[in-house]
Amino acid sequence: MSETHLRLTRVHRHFGEGEARVHVLEAADLTVSGGELVAIVAPSGAGKSTLLHICGLLERPQAGEVEIVGVGTVGMSDRGRTLMRRNTIGYVYQFHHLLPEFTALENVTMPQLIAGRSQKEADRRSHYLLELLGVDHRATHRPAEMSGGEQQRVAIARAAANHPRVVLADEPTGNLDPATSDLVFEALMQLIREEGAAALIATHNHELARRADRIVTIRNGLIEPMQL
Repeated sequence: MSETHLRLTRVHRHFGEGEARVHVLEAADLTVSGGELVAIVAPSGAGKSTLLHICGLLERPQAGEVEIVGVGTVGMSDRGRTLMRRNTIGYVYQFHHLLPEFTALENVTMPQLIAGRSQKEADRRSHYLLELLGVDHRATHRPAEMSGGEQQRVAIARAAANHPRVVLADEPTGNLDPATSDLVFEALMQLIREEGAAALIATHNHELARRADRIVTIRNGLIEPMQL
């Protein structure tokens, strides 16, 4: 049985006060194991992004616990949470957010240098990830010289640069055509398997979601299994 890398226990998150209060998560539970890819499919406004932000330690819940590789994070200091994000969590957004003045290789190498890895180590890891994702031939190209699918695959490589135990993706194929979406999702799945990370991916694409190990949704503040 794979180790649980991400665990939410009775997590509450609401916005507003009084009659205007909106409950997004109420006693929500979720576990994701290493090497497992879980898709979250829910209507706009249901709380998918909020859930990802809580899992990524970008927001704190009002109650409950968020454990990353067995470590409780809700009571952590802001610095502790920042270090956990840097060293343990990879995030992939709908838009690639690559730094335009840097090459693909430099975009993937930079987070590793910030984490203290040597240039040689970082470049080796970057080439490995770019090759795994099928874009090593673009290593010396800047984002503007790449297609949308190539940009997003480089963004996935960057998210994986520091060996994250948890990978979170918010509509990672939302800006891509169907054929390119398929390539990017396949690359992401391959990376999760190779690296043994736990992945939680928000998507509106039911066809891609069906390829995940599990599908969940948010209903009445709870995270529930879903069949498509």
